Amino acid sequence: MNVPAGLSAEMCDMVVQTLKQVTARELPDEYLLELDEKDEFPTEVIQKLLSPDVGLHLIFLPESAGGLGGGARDICKVSEEMAKIDLGVATAFLAICLGTDPILVGGTDAQKDLWLKRIANEGMIVAYGVTEPAAGSNVAGVQTTADQILDAEGNITGYRLNGTKQFITNGGVAQLYTILAKTPGGLSFFVVERNTPGLEVGRHEDKHGIRASNTTGVVLEDVEVPADNLIGLVEGEGLKQANAVFGYTRLMVGAFGLGGGQAPLERALAYAKTREQFGAPIFEKQGYRFKLLVENWIDLEAGRAYAEQSSLTIDNGNHDLATEGSIAKLWCTEAGLKAADDSIQALGGYGYTREYMVEKMYRDVRITTIYEGTSEIQQSIVGMFRWKQTVRSKGQFYEDLAVTMDELHGKNPQVGAKILAAAVRGLNSVVLHLHKSRLTRNQIIMFAMADMMTICEVAAAFSNKAARLAEEGHTQATHFSNMSRVFARKAASEVLNSGQRCLGGFTSEDDEDGLAAGIAVLEELQKNLPLPLTVGLWKDMEAVGETLGQMD
Repeated sequence: MNVPAGLSAEMCDMVVQTLKQVTARELPDEYLLELDEKDEFPTEVIQKLLSPDVGLHLIFLPESAGGLGGGARDICKVSEEMAKIDLGVATAFLAICLGTDPILVGGTDAQKDLWLKRIANEGMIVAYGVTEPAAGSNVAGVQTTADQILDAEGNITGYRLNGTKQFITNGGVAQLYTILAKTPGGLSFFVVERNTPGLEVGRHEDKHGIRASNTTGVVLEDVEVPADNLIGLVEGEGLKQANAVFGYTRLMVGAFGLGGGQAPLERALAYAKTREQFGAPIFEKQGYRFKLLVENWIDLEAGRAYAEQSSLTIDNGNHDLATEGSIAKLWCTEAGLKAADDSIQALGGYGYTREYMVEKMYRDVRITTIYEGTSEIQQSIVGMFRWKQTVRSKGQFYEDLAVTMDELHGKNPQVGAKILAAAVRGLNSVVLHLHKSRLTRNQIIMFAMADMMTICEVAAAFSNKAARLAEEGHTQATHFSNMSRVFARKAASEVLNSGQRCLGGFTSEDDEDGLAAGIAVLEELQKNLPLPLTVGLWKDMEAVGETLGQMD
């Protein structure tokens, strides 16, 4: 039997509990609001979290380097918990993880032995130096140079780095940087220590949110490093090294979105149970409960199910999950942002004031839809790669998912998989029609396809989780089945609505053949849906709301 990589459940829980205990003591609400107001990095708290007594950074370092060897599931769980506490602090740890990744995936054994052990034993703060003023999300557009330094015999003894990095998390507080630069052989990563002559910290960014996170520029002027600091000792491997971890790090940011949305939503739920209006707690107002609490709660649980599924796939040895990482980041961060926004609405005027944490939490979670690739970048990735998979497989890719949902419905008819199977087949028909009609050359079509693909794949993971809990006899099995049915309907509605826009948005009124073909696809989709999508919807949402009402 294949044992997934990572920590035991008990060890992971112990890490989470340690995190909660330390941050409850060191990061109370009053201090977090003070850090936000002063735009201040909590150096002492970060040092405690990196100290031997806590060693939070050890979870993403291998045991061979003195780490805990945590798997993707462990890191996602800890990341979500950190984000619930403070996304600025969580982002500091994301940067340490990111900065370490090029060494983990591309370093030689000697480099790993040296640098990873130093990071583990010394609790070093690391920064990931990729983003530049002109390059933005285009990693291939990096302009920082690394010129070879040659000895008298023409041997490479070192490199001289020149350039400017922007929006670097931990940029002003890091002791170690992994810098992406252009060598004669192509883009390459270098390890650069803070005290290296020529490395200077640039302007401190005055940010909208995550103000407890340190974000600066990094300026490199004739920074000389030994040849041994070229990660992997081979030029031109930098882009491959960066791409190798995108699925993993974007999954981590997706977990940030979940935590960043869950924390304000939990506060909104608690507020709704105690705040009385018109003689009763506002939680009892059905419109308030459905619109502001229940829908967001379900969306976050759906994203959590997808993140869990993806991280388990990684821990079982499949690391080629770039598209899945983009799906997780796109759904979880957008859902987290909406949950935080609605939490402000749920608290009314109180939610809009800085005295209450939800206002800060909204500003913090906003970044998750931007860093590590914007939502639009993720839409481009998901739309492009899933479109190609659908076409290459002649529709079999999504037909296989639909068949899986049919089988799931046969065993667990209560989780909404029948509706989802029809929605996935409808998505398949829409994508194949858009390809045949050459409409996929339009970027907005790709974005709309990505939204349909994302919600269908997230819904499939949610249905699988609900079915598993039912088969295990879990105490929350009925609750998850109720949520899964609601979400399956939401996925089907997205396919109907976005499909209609895609099939008609670029079709002229006088194009009778094009209109007829698009209408035929939509009619087939509507005909195959097992029930009108509204049947039982609010009844299921009411049941979910009743469960939330019973939570402490």
